[in-house]
Amino acid sequence: MKLFLSAALAVMFFSGCGIRFNGKSKAAPSHDQWTTLVKKHVNAAGFVNYKGFIADKTALQSYLDLLSANAPGKSWNEQDKIAYWLNAYNAFTIKLIVDNYPVKSIKDLGPKNQVIFINTPWDKKFFKIDGRSMTLNNIEHRILRANFTEPRIHFALNCASVSCPKLRKEAYVGSKLDAQLTEQAREFLADKSRNEIDAKTPKMSAIFDFYGKDMTKWTGKTLIEYINMYAPVKIEETAKLQYLDYNWNINEQ
Repeated sequence: MKLFLSAALAVMFFSGCGIRFNGKSKAAPSHDQWTTLVKKHVNAAGFVNYKGFIADKTALQSYLDLLSANAPGKSWNEQDKIAYWLNAYNAFTIKLIVDNYPVKSIKDLGPKNQVIFINTPWDKKFFKIDGRSMTLNNIEHRILRANFTEPRIHFALNCASVSCPKLRKEAYVGSKLDAQLTEQAREFLADKSRNEIDAKTPKMSAIFDFYGKDMTKWTGKTLIEYINMYAPVKIEETAKLQYLDYNWNINEQ
């Protein structure tokens, strides 16, 4: 419950607190290195072989260095920027786990009495982009949510936990981002371990509780109308959404 409250507070706190980058890179870098790594170390269900990433730590760091040196520039289109930040969030999350492995939950990487915005794992300044010290919360809340109105990012960000949307087995790229995000949304909603959907009594991932306002505000739809765009079963508009407990155990194979 405390983590749910913290997430809700983060949604409110970071709204409108944007970070902008004007990197020197005129074009988005290739994310092929990330595709190679996740194809090798992520299974079809999105669970991760962290020991495999540890064995490929040099290759992982090479990709992270590429991201750090190639922040989005003014000339990048919106799709390339979103793809870059999604990959950055997911790749640096892997680094956080790899650097602290073994770990049962990403939550264990913060102090016992975590204070939101100060000392949770998502507030650690453990990497840099274009010379700026950054946190995972910076990417999610102060860049992606603050600068873009794309609710499907919430089906693409993976926080190394069982209940998170699965880690995609390929990098996000601007040229096919729309199709990738639509597929992520449909697969997430069809996954019965994360959502138990029927027409009258749907039990949804807590992600819809955390970020439902993004989905309604940015699309002009009700939350049920938005969910029904991607759900395998259409929920009745009069249904009352219930939310499942979030499993923060590490998403390890």
